[in-house]
Amino acid sequence: MELRHLQHFVAVAEDQHFTRAAERLMVSQSGLSASIRALERELRAPLFVRTTRRVTLTEAGRALLVEAERILAQVRAAHEAVAAVQGVLRGTLFLGTEQCIAGVYVAGLLAAFRRHHPDVEVRLRQAGAGALAEEVAAGRLDLAFAVRTRADDDQLRSVPLAGEPMILLCHPTHRLAAAGAPVTPRDLSGETFVDFHPDWGPRRVTDAAFAAAGVRRTVALEVNDVHGLLDLVDEGLGVAVVPRHFRHKRESLTALPLKGTGDTEYETVALLPPPQATGPAARALMRLLDEMDAGPRT
Repeated sequence: MELRHLQHFVAVAEDQHFTRAAERLMVSQSGLSASIRALERELRAPLFVRTTRRVTLTEAGRALLVEAERILAQVRAAHEAVAAVQGVLRGTLFLGTEQCIAGVYVAGLLAAFRRHHPDVEVRLRQAGAGALAEEVAAGRLDLAFAVRTRADDDQLRSVPLAGEPMILLCHPTHRLAAAGAPVTPRDLSGETFVDFHPDWGPRRVTDAAFAAAGVRRTVALEVNDVHGLLDLVDEGLGVAVVPRHFRHKRESLTALPLKGTGDTEYETVALLPPPQATGPAARALMRLLDEMDAGPRT
């Protein structure tokens, strides 16, 4: 099995199309097809279901994709490690992040990283905490900033960044705003909620808080960006349970402490592979984060 076979396989799996994958790899389509056939012969299993419009992975192909991505990530890390020993940090840093993450100012961190390491190309992807954890574990991302979603294992570890309570944001004319008192999940029974999609960290924390309190809630207005959430609350269309630092993003809204949720807390972390699999660029970014003191460690 050659590395180029795995590279070709991953490209076809990502593009779901032989022609597009061949163009991206700058190889002939016949050569790409031959590479995939050679891999299938070696593994004695079909990897793709081919149609006239697209290709999809078989069960064997899905199993191989996980390992192929991890192998290619390790090879890339090995090349970058050798370059780092020679005094030059180069290559590509694949970084993931949630929106408005606490404990790190991502834009400022990346600007400083570029000044320190101009030969490293940065690829940034924004997604929910669950997807980011999966991509770091699979080797598709070098690290990610997200809300903790699972315990550390042999594929994923977490470095704490910050912790803070959740609060309620509501319109100043809302019935709870006048009292200005802390609220519990039971106080919010029957309210219309604005929240993020289920994979986003703040939504996961809020769902866990209400589950711990034994209170069911319905999210009527679901968004995938912070400002969209704030706009809906600002128009009086619903209330939102969010991390405390969100209160500074819209001063016109009323912020109330949320109680009665047990030990549930919004905890942000840096998600990384195990130390031996963490690449030089990811280690350099984490060192820079520590030097900048971008957020409290909890």
